[in-house]
Amino acid sequence: MNLSPRRVGIIGVGHVGAHCAFSLATQGIVDELVLVDTNRQKAISECQDLQDSVAYLPHRVRISIGQPEDLAGCDLAVISVGTITPDENRLSELFTSAKIVREVVPRAVRAGFDGIFINITNPCDIIAREVWKLSGFPKNRVLGTGTALDTARFRAVLARETGIDHKSVTAFMIGEHGASQLCLWSNVTVNGKPLAELEREFPGQFGHLDRAAIQQEVIAAGWLTYIGKHATEYGIASALARIVHIILRDERQMMPVSALLEGQYGRSGFFIGTPAILGANGVEQVLEMRLSPEESAAFQRSCDIVEENVQKLEKVL
Repeated sequence: MNLSPRRVGIIGVGHVGAHCAFSLATQGIVDELVLVDTNRQKAISECQDLQDSVAYLPHRVRISIGQPEDLAGCDLAVISVGTITPDENRLSELFTSAKIVREVVPRAVRAGFDGIFINITNPCDIIAREVWKLSGFPKNRVLGTGTALDTARFRAVLARETGIDHKSVTAFMIGEHGASQLCLWSNVTVNGKPLAELEREFPGQFGHLDRAAIQQEVIAAGWLTYIGKHATEYGIASALARIVHIILRDERQMMPVSALLEGQYGRSGFFIGTPAILGANGVEQVLEMRLSPEESAAFQRSCDIVEENVQKLEKVL
């Protein structure tokens, strides 16, 4: 019986990082949390607030603060640094985010961190690749949350429009975690039954779906959240918590994450949102989905955007 504590570090405890810590603690996913932030007082305050909640949890959780070097004994390190910009373009965060991860990732690795990096920081796909390069880790031990949150938004809209609970809906957003992502309509199923069949058999319930409008709503959902509260917190925290749960318990579940392409979809050398099997080793397998011609063209355009910005980053930094 393995009684080793499940230990996770969070680098950056702003709106996103702090809510990720709270989700991991309250759901009993981890035994220990290490909070790292350049604003030490912010880390101290978040640590105190989390510790205040532990007495009312049904399980034990230890929370501490530290530096990147203190992540050496962690199983996972979550990167949630940087600040969101109110221009509806996650790419505007690219250079600031890259500079931060270029400082913290090498420090953690030099100190002995040998676990799995999960990147949330935007632009998620490009920064995930940067973390992979900086760490020198195998491709399976670096991933980004990618389109996991966008997929939750897609499923929520489908549930609302069809009256079918989201747990019965299988659907994915793929591509860049940004404006060029796309709904994978050809793979949508309800308990295994393809959406195309349901549209024919039950036109009143399924035949009215405006695919273009739904895709735009899903893409814009993050900014709708930002307008009123100047942050996105709960959704991404839930997505991150689920990913961590799968990895720590070796569930080998399929999740849409930002993973390295090595010939899948005819592309290689960068990270992008695609379904993958997650387990104890991180990304156990990247799954190449069957796309319609229209989806394939849209996905290739999304890949082009990510690849162009990878090249832009390399030229500047």
